[in-house]
Amino acid sequence: MAELPRETLIEFPCDFPIKIMGARVDGFAQAVVEVVVEHDPGFDAATVQMRPSSKGNYLALTCTVRAVSQAQLDALYRALSSHPMIKVVL
Repeated sequence: MAELPRETLIEFPCDFPIKIMGARVDGFAQAVVEVVVEHDPGFDAATVQMRPSSKGNYLALTCTVRAVSQAQLDALYRALSSHPMIKVVL
């Protein structure tokens, strides 16, 4: 039996911000950008917003991707969530 398309309130294509948090270590931002670019080849790394935690141990990145489908977003969330350097994806 065919799977029914999931209901979504998002109209595609759209710019979709994703917040990614992890330990503030060398290579974290680059690792995040590499995963994002795999799912949004036109993503511009210069647009990443970075905010360190109050104690400086963690780094929050906001990446605004050009979302073209729910499947693309789902795949991107799965890839980010499974990355060993990434703690939280919102």
